[in-house]
Amino acid sequence: MSDTDRSLEDAVLDLLDRRAPGASVCPSDVARAVHRCDDDGWRELMEPVRRAAARLAARGQVEITQHGAPVDPAKARGPIRIRRPSR
Repeated sequence: MSDTDRSLEDAVLDLLDRRAPGASVCPSDVARAVHRCDDDGWRELMEPVRRAAARLAARGQVEITQHGAPVDPAKARGPIRIRRPSR
């Protein structure tokens, strides 16, 4: 796993830690947090963020949702959100 992959996973978890229980984050929030520049370079991180979220989901640390319902990250097409698993 690359340093960027680790940074993306850490950013997902960090952003979720700052949110209320049950709240979610958008992959673009994660990409912007890691990119930290005012240009559009964060867009290149969108697919890597989705892959990072999928790895975290496979470990049970997050779940990927669409329209508020959990989805299989491998089958998700279109906009997603990332949240802590509901218990």
